[in-house]
Amino acid sequence: MTKQNDPKKRLFVDDSLCLGCKTCELSCSVERSSLSKTLAGAVCEDVLPRPRLYVQWQQEKSMPIQCRHCADAPCLEICSTGAMRRDEESGCVYIQAKQCISCWMCIMVCPYGVIAPAIEKQAADKCDQCFQMLQPYCLASCPTGALQLLSANEIEQHLQEKRREKLPYSR
Repeated sequence: MTKQNDPKKRLFVDDSLCLGCKTCELSCSVERSSLSKTLAGAVCEDVLPRPRLYVQWQQEKSMPIQCRHCADAPCLEICSTGAMRRDEESGCVYIQAKQCISCWMCIMVCPYGVIAPAIEKQAADKCDQCFQMLQPYCLASCPTGALQLLSANEIEQHLQEKRREKLPYSR
C-alpha cells in the first residue's frame, strides 16, 4: 500500500465551499467503519458505521470538523498506554486500538472535541487523515472541493487571504 503523496499536509476546510451535504461523513463511515464497504450494506449492519469527522452547522455555515493532528497534541501526552501515536512520516496522530484501555482521557483533553468512544472496538476513535492511503476518503468524495490537502504554508496563505477579504478598505 502506498502512502500519501505529500507527507505533512493537512486537511483544510474552505467553509465558503461546504454545502453541508455530509458526503464526507458517509464516505468516511462506509470506507473506514463498515464491514461491507458499501452504503447499502452499511445501513444493515448490526453496529452502524460511524464517521471520523462530523459536519456541524453554525447559523448558515456548515463545516466538517476533524482532527487537527496538533503539533503539541494533548491526546498524545495524556495517553498512558501509548495507544495514541504519531506517524513519523506524515505527522498524523492515530490510535492503536489494541492498546487502548478505554479510559477516555484523550477524549477529555482534545481541544477540538474530535475524539469519540468506539464502544464496539473498546477503544477511542478519531480521524487519522487516512495517512496510510493515497488520500483521505472524505477529500475524494467532497463534491465541491471544500476539503483540501494543504501544507502548513498553504493553509497560512489561504487564511491570510481570507482575513484580507474581510478587512475594510482604508484610504
